Amino acid sequence: MSRKGRGERGRLRIGDDWNAITIIALSQTNPLKAIAEFVENSIDAQARHVTIIRGKERDLQYLKVIDDGQGIPCTEDGIPDFKYVATHICDSLKRRLKENGVQNIQGEFGIGLLSFWTVGHKLMMVSSGKAGKAYQMEMKKGEPGYVVIPRPRLVSLKGTQLTISHLLSGIRTLNGEKIQRYLASELRDRIRHSGVKIRIIDRTSRLEFDVEPRQYEGRLIHDLPQITTPFGDIYEELYLYEKKPENCISLFRSGTRVLPDITVLDLFQCEPWTSRYFQGVIDVPFLHLTPGTRDGIIHDERFAGFCDSLINLKERLNLIAAEQSKAEEERVSKSTLRSVQKAILDAMLILPQEEYDWFDVPGKIKSPGLSVNNTEDYALTIEVAKNSGKKQAAQKEFFEVAGPLFSVRIQPGSAIVPINSTKTFRAVGLDRSRRQIEQNLSYEWSIIEGNGQLDKKEGEFVVFNAPSEPGLCKLKLTARQQETICEIESIITTVDSLMKMPVESGEFSKKGLPTYTLESAAGQVWRSRYDEKRNIIIINSGHRDFIYAGRERMRKLRYILRLFAKELVLQNFIGEPPEKLLEHLLELSMYTEDNLK
Repeated sequence: MSRKGRGERGRLRIGDDWNAITIIALSQTNPLKAIAEFVENSIDAQARHVTIIRGKERDLQYLKVIDDGQGIPCTEDGIPDFKYVATHICDSLKRRLKENGVQNIQGEFGIGLLSFWTVGHKLMMVSSGKAGKAYQMEMKKGEPGYVVIPRPRLVSLKGTQLTISHLLSGIRTLNGEKIQRYLASELRDRIRHSGVKIRIIDRTSRLEFDVEPRQYEGRLIHDLPQITTPFGDIYEELYLYEKKPENCISLFRSGTRVLPDITVLDLFQCEPWTSRYFQGVIDVPFLHLTPGTRDGIIHDERFAGFCDSLINLKERLNLIAAEQSKAEEERVSKSTLRSVQKAILDAMLILPQEEYDWFDVPGKIKSPGLSVNNTEDYALTIEVAKNSGKKQAAQKEFFEVAGPLFSVRIQPGSAIVPINSTKTFRAVGLDRSRRQIEQNLSYEWSIIEGNGQLDKKEGEFVVFNAPSEPGLCKLKLTARQQETICEIESIITTVDSLMKMPVESGEFSKKGLPTYTLESAAGQVWRSRYDEKRNIIIINSGHRDFIYAGRERMRKLRYILRLFAKELVLQNFIGEPPEKLLEHLLELSMYTEDNLK
């Protein structure tokens, strides 16, 4: 067969060497990543101390990286081999060392030094030879040449000093604190394992920072499954924390961060990686990275092996996330229930007790010596019994010592009273924390508007005597404690007769406020319903209104509160026409939402 029939064969080569070098130099787009690579070069050189200095000289900003490592390898003549560094781009000495079994070396592409193009205009690297004489290599951005000259020094230099001067305009705001935070995350495990001490001196802002490996928040998860692949072992260090958008798992390779958030990879855009319950590290030392940026992963057989090996870890994290989600839902539900019930109870102290007594929540004051009933989640209880026992009094004196007078309340806050009948009102003084004050108080009652009479003008309790004709009456209470004076008013409505409620007694009237539960019924039109047997309001968590309300805490609270108001009105005013039910719903909603916190 002729040569033409076999086809033409050849080897790939670079057509324009300088253009290729330019492309490589500009492939690193993150200046912080470039600084991290300079520090990693120092760590690879066995440096124990690295100092980063940011300053300004002759109106030009500069960045220095100084280490006490082994420096640039020397030639046979004992001179730092800068020529090899400058003329062996993409032929890394570190890669050869790795192939020979040298561990704990990160570089492998031989292009890290060129990333200075994304930081500044000129690079100067100083290192000493075997005789202690220092030499300097200089490179300039956009120029193909390099210069090596002797650098006289009074003191022998150990390690390497790298200076980038005339920083680019776009990164002149890059301060020491930003560099510190980035390196603490980017080189977290490399710093921990090598023990290197990194210090940042920001002479522009006159601040100094020590780079400490990032500490994750939350609880360290123990007993995670060990991950072993044909390419090597995978290290995971994960922490469980409260759900936050900023929580993420970072992907590392040999102690250096590759991706701040693993969910940028398509295969990890699912639970548990997107649950936002976890922080921490997954370190995969055998991954192949894209040169230049070193924040991209080549999706080869090693990456596939890494993804396939995470099945057990995913199951474990999904189980933990489900348990955490369930616990948070229970906690949120209890908090929501307390807020809703408290808002309703506060409203019922103001609303006419005669109309809102179906659940028997506020209780009825029958005499000055009789206490009212309590509700479990209601902090402010009405206690008027004076002979409750020495032990109870001692506990109250120790745990519930009230502060100075801050506000006063009339119970009930408003009332509907039939003509020619009586109604008892009570004064309650409260401190700033809404604890009841029982000493050093004086009360003064008066009717400032309308008809009616009080049996007395002073004291904790007064009896209102309704007039013989319907009308409105405004009752005023003034409380005094030394120099502090608080006032409040109450509206009394005198009516010809009270409507007899269809439910006056029975098992439901003694149950108090109901609790609630969630039931997902997506596609169903009902929002809530009341279960009489269990005294529970069932809320449809699959309804579009609940989903919309759940995006904000206060909106969700208001929505649940309105559902409570709806069910309470329906059960409390059985048999009334729709227009009156709506009036009661508006009334209850207004007073409850005003007390919602």
